[in-house]
Amino acid sequence: MDAFERVVSEMLWMDGFWVQTSVKVNLTPKEKESVGKRTMPRPELDIVAYRGRGNLLYVVECKSFINSRGVTFDGLSGADTVTAGRYKLFSDDSPTLRKVVFNRLRVQLTESRACPRIPARNVRLCLACGHVAGKDDRIKLRKHFKERKWEFWDEDWLREHLKKMATSKYENQVSHVVAKLLRDNS
Repeated sequence: MDAFERVVSEMLWMDGFWVQTSVKVNLTPKEKESVGKRTMPRPELDIVAYRGRGNLLYVVECKSFINSRGVTFDGLSGADTVTAGRYKLFSDDSPTLRKVVFNRLRVQLTESRACPRIPARNVRLCLACGHVAGKDDRIKLRKHFKERKWEFWDEDWLREHLKKMATSKYENQVSHVVAKLLRDNS
């Protein structure tokens, strides 16, 4: 797990989610065939977060992109073919892939007794990013996510959660410690 995924998962934990990182989804041969990729490797999800209250399941893709250009609307929407492969589940060309992966994930979690049966409508696709390329990209991304009922967690979301960590009770997690140190020194 990379550092950014760890920080985001700790924020979700603080919000009352049970969190697992690097979750492999075990698609059946028939499911792989249905998405046109008979030999595809198991999809790996950065973060899967479950909250019993509301029976909600978040599937979170993490892109820190700190010290880089940042997340762009064209990259996520598929208009930029160079970076489009980074956002497979978000592609408008992939509604079948999303449906198949999410359905198998729901079955996998239920069969392992990690949680009760989760209705498809309770699965949320999320993108956590540490840096957005620019103002226009941010506006377009927020609109794009809102239209699709997805969650877009950018630097503003991260800062709000870090502020909450800074003022919460002490937790022995790196993100909490750093948030408290920054608060105490500002």
